Parts: sequence; structure tokens; C-alpha cells
Amino acid sequence: MKITYTERKVNLRDNFKQRVEKKLSKFDKIFSDEAQAFVVVTVDKNSQTVEITIRDKSMVYRAEKTMPEMNDALDKCVDVLGRQLRKNKSKLEKRLRSGSLEELVAPVDEPEVEEDYTIVRTKEIPVKPITVDEAILQMNMVGHKFYMFTNAETGEVNVVYLRDDGKYGLLQPTAGE
Repeated sequence: MKITYTERKVNLRDNFKQRVEKKLSKFDKIFSDEAQAFVVVTVDKNSQTVEITIRDKSMVYRAEKTMPEMNDALDKCVDVLGRQLRKNKSKLEKRLRSGSLEELVAPVDEPEVEEDYTIVRTKEIPVKPITVDEAILQMNMVGHKFYMFTNAETGEVNVVYLRDDGKYGLLQPTAGE
């Protein structure tokens, strides 16, 4: 797994990078050799945020935690990624290396709950060309956390969403693998 670091308001020490590599190495047997991990570390006045995004084929796994210490935030992120993999174990085994999740999942004494993805409602919406700012305004007016629209500038279907930090995100399509 290739790891890329982004430092925001901090210079990462080599021992932290080694700790990240050691923590993420337990996922090596799950992901392919082409998997990429992006680690973003941000330091603010009283908090340190670690965000880990792992991309492998068309799958994306992400965790973000803010703690007073970056090592604690790293530990929590790795725990969240492990829980995500454990929760979706049976569905992920079809896409990832077969049998590779057994070693990661086995030590946990959680009851295995097989969840089916059930669609309880289908809604058709008109997707008209508007700007990103108009889409955010529409999303806020209907009180949703996301809004799908056709971007007037690109002509493609996009999604704006409200992030946990209160800021906005934009999803744009790209050619998949």
C-alpha cells in the first residue's frame, strides 16, 4: 500500500510516519498492491485531526478523528477503519482478496450481524441545470444533508453535501476503474 502524507500546520516526524505505516500494514493483506492511503494531519490550537482515506479499485474507505494528541487520533482512525471492514465483511470479501478479512475480524467478540441493504423508498427528482451555489441553497432550503443536481457549468450530475465540520463538499463523476 502506498501512503501519501499531507501536513497542515504541522511538520510530521518520522516516528509518526513509521507508526502510521505499522498501523496500516495490518490492512495490507486485505487490499491489493495498488491500494493508496492518503493521510492528512491537521493541527489547530487545541486539537489535532487525522484523516485516513484508503482507495483500492473502486472502493473508498475513510475515517477522520480529532483528538488532543495526533497519536490518539491515529489509533481511533485505524479502529474506525477496522470496524467498517468488519461490519461489511461478507459484502467486501466478494470484492477484496478472498479470506483476507478472517484474520482481521476473528479476534473481535462482536455478534456477526448480516445486514441486507433494503431500499425503503424510491424518489424521483427533477435534475435541472443549476450552479453549485444554487444547489447548496436548495439543499439548505429543503433541510437535507445532500442535494443532487446537474451542474450548469459542466453539464454533469453532481452532488453537494453538508460535512460534519459544517462546511460543504461536492461530488463530481470521474472515469472509474
